[in-house]
Amino acid sequence: MMIDVENLMESLNKITSISNEEWINSLTKRKLEELEFHDTHRDESQVGSLDKDTYEKLYGNKKYYQATELSKVYVDNWINTYAKDKIFLDYACGNGFNAIKAAKADARLSIGIDISSVSVINARKHADINHLSDKTFFVQADCENTQIPEESIDVIICSGMLHHLDLSYAFPELRRILAPGGRILCVEALDYNPLIKLYRHLTPQMRTEWEKAHILNLSDVKFAQRFFNIGEIRYWHILSVFAPKISLSLLPLLNSADQILTRLPLLQLMAWIFTFELIKPKVE
Repeated sequence: MMIDVENLMESLNKITSISNEEWINSLTKRKLEELEFHDTHRDESQVGSLDKDTYEKLYGNKKYYQATELSKVYVDNWINTYAKDKIFLDYACGNGFNAIKAAKADARLSIGIDISSVSVINARKHADINHLSDKTFFVQADCENTQIPEESIDVIICSGMLHHLDLSYAFPELRRILAPGGRILCVEALDYNPLIKLYRHLTPQMRTEWEKAHILNLSDVKFAQRFFNIGEIRYWHILSVFAPKISLSLLPLLNSADQILTRLPLLQLMAWIFTFELIKPKVE
């Protein structure tokens, strides 16, 4: 059954009509800390004014995302494959780039929700720049209690954000809002590589307290099986992660090696990032 966009938009507008004070008061201490952290870290005007040392202290990990070409292509292709003519949700959307990609891929409606008001403002701005404001809807909301109607979303992407949530609330909420036969792509850091774990330990200011303790591993995928069927699991970036530190000219060579290494059992667990699909069974 095709989801009614008009009714969904009415529900989304009701979410935006809740007073900010009322909504803030409904959040737990953990969620308020996440909100404050991401409001600060997503403030584009503030980021641009930082000196080099402060920027490196707070955002030094961003350079490593230059090495994520392989996983980025996979994610972009996934969005292009599944978003067309669907109701798409960028869950904890940040600056909304995946929602914008889905809109460009002809989603019927591309929605982004995030706990950070600054992120939502940024996402709306980027949608406007891309002339996609009429195909997107961004709203500040609690991802563990979205207020989105039941079974109203066809396709969801969770990109680098599940480790900010309590999965015992997030997975049931995702199942509730996802339509039968709907599909989710999760893109997450993987918590096995000892060198990457050491780097996270040495750079605590880049993460919230909750985030530090909840990087995902395969036990979380096993937990997700309580709510979804598990689709394809892929592993990304074992050697390529070193390219930004050594030389980006090595990236093609390291990517080629990673395409082999990330397919080898056990060794693939040394990947920086992994992706896994969650699928809600169709009603018989």
